[in-house]
Amino acid sequence: MASMPAVLLVMLPLLLSLVVAAALSDGGFGFQATLTHFDAGKGYTDAQLLSRAVRRSRSRVAALQSLAATPADAITTARILVLASWGEYLMDMAIGTPPREYSAILDTGSDLIWTQCAPCMLCVDQPTPFFDPAKSPTYKKLPCSSPMCDALYYPSCYKNTCVYQYFYGDSASTAGVLANETFTFGTNGTRVTVPKIAFGCGNLNAGSLYNGSGMVGFGRGPLSLVSQLGAPRFSYCLTSFMSTVPSRLYFGAYATLNTTNTTDSGPVQSTPFIVNPALPTMYYLNMTGISVGGDLLPVDPSVFAINDTDGTGGVIIDSGATITYLAQPAYDMVHQAFVAQVGLTLVNATSPDDLDTCFKWPPPPRKKVTMPELVFHFEGADMELPLENYMLIDGSTGNLCLAMAPSDDGSIIGSFQHSNFHVLYDNENSLLSFVPAPCNLM
Repeated sequence: MASMPAVLLVMLPLLLSLVVAAALSDGGFGFQATLTHFDAGKGYTDAQLLSRAVRRSRSRVAALQSLAATPADAITTARILVLASWGEYLMDMAIGTPPREYSAILDTGSDLIWTQCAPCMLCVDQPTPFFDPAKSPTYKKLPCSSPMCDALYYPSCYKNTCVYQYFYGDSASTAGVLANETFTFGTNGTRVTVPKIAFGCGNLNAGSLYNGSGMVGFGRGPLSLVSQLGAPRFSYCLTSFMSTVPSRLYFGAYATLNTTNTTDSGPVQSTPFIVNPALPTMYYLNMTGISVGGDLLPVDPSVFAINDTDGTGGVIIDSGATITYLAQPAYDMVHQAFVAQVGLTLVNATSPDDLDTCFKWPPPPRKKVTMPELVFHFEGADMELPLENYMLIDGSTGNLCLAMAPSDDGSIIGSFQHSNFHVLYDNENSLLSFVPAPCNLM
């Protein structure tokens, strides 16, 4: 199985300049960015895109579940976090002075930022040159006494310099120096430059970075970009992973749903985040039910609840998983409802990468087929999914499939299900808001 390497670039409390601090205090700080899907422009067929997305989603779900179920051992946690860093969308940014451009994986499931640095004794392929700290006058190593160093999962000290090491399984790892540097975010007229972001420069790395050069964490914890920049709002509008059109990210003052470009989207809906003490950085939601074809399924509320004993279970909204994974009891009911209402022949899955609620397609001649509507119910909000957000054609078989899968523990709302929604994460008010939107036009 391909592994994700990497230099985990942990972001810690940010010391902004007086000018930037003033901008933050009056709500004017922010930027816009373009998000590009991992596999965009790589020549994959629809069948290959689907297979790759399902494979990555399965791995990510397994990693996040392991993180919740594992005791808080520093080395074990670090190993799982590297695996859990797999995401789906790349964000352009720049490091250093002058700024060197690179693409990072946007991950709402972690607080980490990372990249590979020169001199690199062992590094993996990436599309941009390794960041060379010797060429940036704003680069500064952090001492072992720094509180930023203490915030690492597994900090070490070498000649009074904070160093770190993270592992993934038996084949991937990253090690390097924790330092401060200037970062630049945004596109066109919204570019902003922010000094003294703590990050990890990795010099020993193994694994695979796919098409990126690092990662940026947008989680709820104190180490994330969201927390450190002091602008606790961001939103995105994701196009489908099968689309070639880039997606959009809005940060800080630009993160608003008031100007979403749609005339028939309906009202903005909001639901509160809930906190899982075992995984406080994740964006958990209070899911109250699922309706198929207008019928509310009799799912026991405990299926969607966080286990108070060990932090397992619950429902996460996650940009890093493509398809939605529902806890097994909920998935079984959704599966049975679709089988009963679609009225087509169910096809058995033949590969681990196959979706397992698939129907023979096209239908027999003169047979009328109506797809049932699908609604996710949350506390105070209903997410009515358009047909293209939950049914797709498997390019390898030609079958019509439900873009969801079962989970042994907990549920994850993947990016495919909330693509073509403008989604706002408001950490200040602890709310997730959303409204349907033509993301390809934003």
